[in-house]
Amino acid sequence: MPQLAGQVVIITGASSGIGEATARRLARAGARVVLSARRQDRLDALARELDPAGAAVLAVAGDVTSEADRRRLVDATLAKFGRIDGLVNNAGYGTRGPVEIVPVDAIRRNFETNVFSLVALTQLVLPTMRAQGGGCVVNIGSVAGRIARPLSSVYDSTKHALEALTDGLRGELRPFGVRVTLIRPGYIVTEFVQAADAASDGILANAGPYEPFLAGFRVGYQKLRRVAGVPDDIACCVERALVSDNPAPRYNAPFHAKIFLLLKWLLPDRLFAHIVRLRK
Repeated sequence: MPQLAGQVVIITGASSGIGEATARRLARAGARVVLSARRQDRLDALARELDPAGAAVLAVAGDVTSEADRRRLVDATLAKFGRIDGLVNNAGYGTRGPVEIVPVDAIRRNFETNVFSLVALTQLVLPTMRAQGGGCVVNIGSVAGRIARPLSSVYDSTKHALEALTDGLRGELRPFGVRVTLIRPGYIVTEFVQAADAASDGILANAGPYEPFLAGFRVGYQKLRRVAGVPDDIACCVERALVSDNPAPRYNAPFHAKIFLLLKWLLPDRLFAHIVRLRK
């Protein structure tokens, strides 16, 4: 079984939430972590906390949607550590609103961050992993990739795309010893909801005929807070995947995520939708 001690792991979206919790957990396990996100101040503060000497932590600020920033991230990792053992594709955000009124450009931007940039960064690290004879790619998906919700169709479809991408990659990379897995968080208390609201503010402010449904959508999120998990629930799954010779194709967490996905698998679509109140 692979050990994290000394392993080099890149984590995108590492300045808060799941990415930050993952960095803390992996660093405690002895991994050499590379932190990537747009907010330099947060990355620097986290890097100093995890390793004041800077020997086992590298912070590389950048935008995952920028080709230049992606290349700089990989080049800086190889220059400092000489290898890449793991990639945790965690960066992402959500766009809210009914499909009818969400601008197509906004949909493209969400796919650019959550899907295309993930693919592009993965492409950059794979030659190194193949040359090493192994590595692990961990994609952070979502329960939403299997359970799409009204007014969240854009974000949910980006996570649905990761289901297929991860499965395809797993088969392609198995002959080279590179493991690939998908982690599906349920509702986790992070800055995600606030960020999604901010990204969708103009859309939600002009919802037109959909306005009456927005209140119900917000109530649903408030109810989910009662069963919400914490970022370390997902960080724990990342660690399990990285230390496994044969990680599960998918990890679901926290407990409510497992229940929802089980019901989705067991029940007819209409009954499931009624139970989880995805429709009237």
